[in-house]
Amino acid sequence: MQTRPLGRTGIQVSAYALGTMMFGPYGNPDPDDCVRLVHRALDGGINLIDTADVYGGDGESEKIVGKALRGRRDDVVLATKFNGPMGSGANQRGSSRRWIVSAVEGSLRRLGVDHIDLYQAHHPEPGTDVEETLSALTELLRAGKVRAIGHSNLPASDIVEAQWVAERRGLARFRSEQPHYSILNRGVEREILPVCERHGLGVLVWSPLAMGLLAGRLRKDSAETPSPGRLHWARQHLTDTRKLDAVEALAQLASQAGLSLPHLALAFVTAHPAVTAAIIGPRTPAQLEDLLAGADTVLGTDLLDRLDEIVPPGVDLGPIDVAYVPPALAQPSLRRRTAGTRAGHSSRLGRGDGFKTRPV
Repeated sequence: MQTRPLGRTGIQVSAYALGTMMFGPYGNPDPDDCVRLVHRALDGGINLIDTADVYGGDGESEKIVGKALRGRRDDVVLATKFNGPMGSGANQRGSSRRWIVSAVEGSLRRLGVDHIDLYQAHHPEPGTDVEETLSALTELLRAGKVRAIGHSNLPASDIVEAQWVAERRGLARFRSEQPHYSILNRGVEREILPVCERHGLGVLVWSPLAMGLLAGRLRKDSAETPSPGRLHWARQHLTDTRKLDAVEALAQLASQAGLSLPHLALAFVTAHPAVTAAIIGPRTPAQLEDLLAGADTVLGTDLLDRLDEIVPPGVDLGPIDVAYVPPALAQPSLRRRTAGTRAGHSSRLGRGDGFKTRPV
């Protein structure tokens, strides 16, 4: 397994990261089986484990990861996230100082560790000043509770703003970004990946297999249905006709190249010079073994050119319904003048996240 630098942190991580969103009731409900998956991933050369406090509900994924890492903590670059709802209270979520200092203690406790290697803001928080978030995270770094900080799903303009605020206020800088990137959704190639390169950020891409569409099992007119976990997270995405048509073309190209579709998909995202690691999310040992078998796949220029013909650079074939939508697109009141709105006056942002409400 190839290793790469995580931005300019000096931390070396594997080109594949083990994502644990599917650990728990929405994916693999057997904790012992999930522990075995973690151990096999480590034995296969993966050293980066990515989780989040909301995965599995009530921190279940973090608890499983913590159990799996007993006796092997020093082998792992451990990444988790905050921001999502962890209770019914209005302040049991978000990117405020008040919540961050509480959220990190919860994650440390569930993981059973004394520090987190990469602590990430899971979603943008338009209603919270980035200075508020960075000042709290800076204190966690100085206290030794986290080693590096990152963000996920940020628009390019927000990435630049966060870097500027950190420099201007003498605060710690975000060191990584975690965007969605796959052959079917290449929009991040326009600005997000170039901006990350410019600022020396590591990039950990989530769902490089497009929420299962590029796993090779879900095909147009196929009798197979997505797993309950996949349906829970991305119903619209998995039935997008335009994407399904592209999958057929990609499957044919992979066959001609003597590759499986998932190996082609993972090799594509890791070929981008801005990408540090691709986060894989197997639910079963067989899925993990198959993905590990393709870790040394390298795509030639001719094959990459063919991929550009199927899905042009910078193009998203369609939305992914768990992805971030900026408030200005999600809330009609922010892009429309109405009879009761004065000219030049915009509605005040509320909490403002563009995520659809869903159980966690």
